[in-house]
Amino acid sequence: MLSNISIGANDPVVSGQFYEAVLVPLGYERHEIEGSARFSLRGVADKDNGPGTVWIQKPFDGKVATAGNGMMPAFRAADPETVQRLHAAGIAAGGTDEGPPGTRAYYSEDFYVAYLRDPVGNKVSVFCVLDPHST
Repeated sequence: MLSNISIGANDPVVSGQFYEAVLVPLGYERHEIEGSARFSLRGVADKDNGPGTVWIQKPFDGKVATAGNGMMPAFRAADPETVQRLHAAGIAAGGTDEGPPGTRAYYSEDFYVAYLRDPVGNKVSVFCVLDPHST
């Protein structure tokens, strides 16, 4: 089970706004911790480290945060309308479009997804399965 994920940010406030726009509608709550933004699933007892906690913070080594090549957190949404809303909210909160909402034949005709880049350039996916019985 995944406990948590840490995503590097040069400005945790700016990146925190992006992740707030995308994660809060999915059932996360935001917490501020010493210059970091932390998002935990509502109702989870251990809000510091999971399961599913997302940390937005400056890198511990003190270097500039850069986009992780091949790193892409994917967050599941309930339906295509939510994917569309979160894609738009992420862009409005400082993200950029990396692939508009829609199905991707590469995966299946039932895989509905949108891709974004956060303010640092990390790739983020929000998706849903149109027919849950097909997976």
